[in-house]
Amino acid sequence: MSTDELLTKKRDLRQESLHLRLQQQSGQLEQPSRLRLLRREVARIETVLSKRTKETK
Repeated sequence: MSTDELLTKKRDLRQESLHLRLQQQSGQLEQPSRLRLLRREVARIETVLSKRTKETK
């Protein structure tokens, strides 16, 4: 994936995470494990982006 695609995916995942956290606070969250998966996916993307920036220096 290109850097732009990763940044877009990261933004989308964070937005979904926000919606899920709001559902959790209101007691309507059906899949609490989804929050954990989203956090991990964002971390993976951030790791790839970090490695790419270190390689270019």
